[in-house]
Amino acid sequence: MTQIDDIPAKARSPFSEASEMFRRNHAAVAGLVVLLLIVAVAIIGPMVYPGDPFDMVWVPFTPPGEEGYLMGTDYLGRDLLSLLIHGAKVSLTIGVSAAVVTVSIGITVGALAGFYRGWVEELLMRLTEFFQVLPTLLFSMVIVSLFGASLFMITLAIGLVSWPAVARITRAEFMRIRELEYVTAARAGGVKNGKLIFSVILPNALPPIIVQAALMVGSAILFEAGLSFLGLTDPNVASWGQIIGSNREYILDASYAVTVPGVAIFITVLAISLVGDGLNDALNPKLRQR
Repeated sequence: MTQIDDIPAKARSPFSEASEMFRRNHAAVAGLVVLLLIVAVAIIGPMVYPGDPFDMVWVPFTPPGEEGYLMGTDYLGRDLLSLLIHGAKVSLTIGVSAAVVTVSIGITVGALAGFYRGWVEELLMRLTEFFQVLPTLLFSMVIVSLFGASLFMITLAIGLVSWPAVARITRAEFMRIRELEYVTAARAGGVKNGKLIFSVILPNALPPIIVQAALMVGSAILFEAGLSFLGLTDPNVASWGQIIGSNREYILDASYAVTVPGVAIFITVLAISLVGDGLNDALNPKLRQR
């Protein structure tokens, strides 16, 4: 029986090659499994472990494992396990939403700059450089302080300060691909610029953008945790960052109240980074040819 590895490379689709390359990366597969488990906890957890995470259920600072509370209680006597489970959904939602905002802005700016060149590229790249040199945490703090610490504004602030890297990657890919023969042929055939950008060039420029987007999810989760630690978060919504921020004053008295959500963020970001590295190896044609 013919094995998949015996099929000539030319007869296999790029998706099949990328999937095989990703499966061979054991660290990436392990990261994907961990990430899927975290997503499952975020979706199913509140049904398995119901209850309002903001309910004060027992004495404040009950150590983990005592009185039936696996993760203990925080400074208000709230169940840390319940906060952790409900916070998973919020933190992942912020990460994904901020990555979508980042990629949307970055692709738009980078695609227009790389395709049109000239004064359009000059203007957009100067704008990109302006945002790139701004201190990201300070800029996001200003946005959240001015317009309120809602989840929407936090997500928007993270997206607004994080898009330059995506714009530069997109621009570089567009500059490379726009000179290839099939793009020249499409242009000679009368294909309009809008279709060239979104239907011809962009699909072929997506692999490095997808990798960057995956990594941006982890960066956004860390960013939200940083803002929460500084008190710039919605106190009425449970997120891992909010748990850390609300208990930061008691880190010496009850370190577990900060350590538990911190470990959850660490594991999640590490899993996303491993998946991102695996995607980078799988989607990079030069690495697939090794």
